[in-house]
Amino acid sequence: MTVFDATQCTLGEGPLWHPERGELLWFDIVGRRLHSASRHWDFPEMVSAAGWISRDEVLIASETRLFRFHLDTGAEETLCALEDDIPTNRSNDGRADPMGGFWIGTMAKAEGKGAGAFYRFYKGELRKLWGGITVPNAQCFAPDGRTAYFSDTPTHRVMRVALDSAGWPCATPEVALDFTAQGWYPDGAVTDAAGNLWIAFWGRACVEAYVPGGEKLASYAFACPQTTCPAFGGPELTRLFCTSAARDLTDGNRANGQTFAVETPHTGRAEPRVLL
Repeated sequence: MTVFDATQCTLGEGPLWHPERGELLWFDIVGRRLHSASRHWDFPEMVSAAGWISRDEVLIASETRLFRFHLDTGAEETLCALEDDIPTNRSNDGRADPMGGFWIGTMAKAEGKGAGAFYRFYKGELRKLWGGITVPNAQCFAPDGRTAYFSDTPTHRVMRVALDSAGWPCATPEVALDFTAQGWYPDGAVTDAAGNLWIAFWGRACVEAYVPGGEKLASYAFACPQTTCPAFGGPELTRLFCTSAARDLTDGNRANGQTFAVETPHTGRAEPRVLL
């Protein structure tokens, strides 16, 4: 494990390896900032997740909207509102699916039970998928695009749901992984090229990999207990990145909130382009 970037994020989240730029992007939600290794961008409200549109543009989820953002010029274009009528809510984890849709979760800033939801944005349409969510996380997808995974973190479970040919859920979600007995909190997640599920666990200082059938495949430890979200990147997509959070930690650990990286024998997948 190495420190990829020593910046201490209050709530690091949403790492995205941009396949055309060869660059890692990530967020500090509470800090209202998008980071890269060479620069950062500040926003007037919380921002949490992104998908790439082109080499220079990304879709960003904020407290109130989904918007198009140019990384070089800073130009913005609102694509749609996102619970802008609920000022107590904000966006959280999000990821593009293989069909070009973008999944995003919302939650109460105070983490009130059941105040959030999961949404999917696809070709200009934002559709609510499920409500009654407390802390939405772990949106990721089987390589063929026909299965989605997600978690409401306080439930200790990762769910899966079948998707149709356009990427919309077409079945009732079912439990894929259940960590209730261990009391573990699944946070962000990503799949690799083989379809294995890589999950960051809040409070456990690690990312673990599970095969679709549920067997543990690998485990990587990191220097901050509040590991939040993994991403594969690097020239061969074999480097595992992980964001973390310093929020509420008072132990003086300088690694809290930093972004980490480790080389693995596993190969990730390039993140899909978001289709507008």
